[in-house]
Amino acid sequence: MKKISTKKNWDNFWDRKQNVAEVYSNEDRIIRNLKKNIDLSGKRILEVGAGTARDSFNLSCEGATVYVLDYSQPALDIVQKLNDQTDCQVLPLLADTFHIPARNESFDIVYHQGLLEHFRDPVELLNENIRVLKTDGYLLIDVPQRYHYYTLIKHFLIAINKWFAGWETEFSIDQLTKLVESLDLKVIDRYGDWKRPSIFYRIMREILLKVSISIPLYPKTWEPLRKIRDYFREKFRKTKMSFYTYLDIGVIARKVNHDL
Repeated sequence: MKKISTKKNWDNFWDRKQNVAEVYSNEDRIIRNLKKNIDLSGKRILEVGAGTARDSFNLSCEGATVYVLDYSQPALDIVQKLNDQTDCQVLPLLADTFHIPARNESFDIVYHQGLLEHFRDPVELLNENIRVLKTDGYLLIDVPQRYHYYTLIKHFLIAINKWFAGWETEFSIDQLTKLVESLDLKVIDRYGDWKRPSIFYRIMREILLKVSISIPLYPKTWEPLRKIRDYFREKFRKTKMSFYTYLDIGVIARKVNHDL
């Protein structure tokens, strides 16, 4: 039987990441894509499988009431440390993603990133998300993209039992869209993003840390070169082909009332 991710895997992972300054962020893609579609002020939001919950702190600063759920106490210890350092508070929940401690239709927005790929049956997880989502509320799902070289690297490490967690999967943008639409949700937006810095830089940094050599989390870039790169990336982003080069992709979908 193939190895699966367990609570112990994640407790150990977040125990090693208590210095949140050494953990890569998701840049701003969650808040950027939510704000493009939804007014966040006054919304009740739930992040599932929150980890450090840094995206949720950004949403709280937009005037939302944000709950963050994780079943790993070390992850929520990080969340509490961040709560102590900022005026934009979040509300931690120690619970399982399959048994969210909330009534039906409790939240305006439910979201997760880097979560769905850890489960063999994503439908069960998504149905629990939908249960606590209000009618006309929004579900954001952010996952690794299937056709990226990161996927090959990760599955090689899984095959030789060197991956920190367990079995994982990935989705293409069309597969993710079809999955969401099969649950009677209406997809209103799709997006993708590249990693900054690159996966190869991050791998090199992790290898060097094992021999006590530390290099910056984010390397310095030459400004003119960065501007040229960003210009061509924005042009390419407008094409469908870009979705097969992103490392991370996401969909935002609305829970519609079919009785109307």
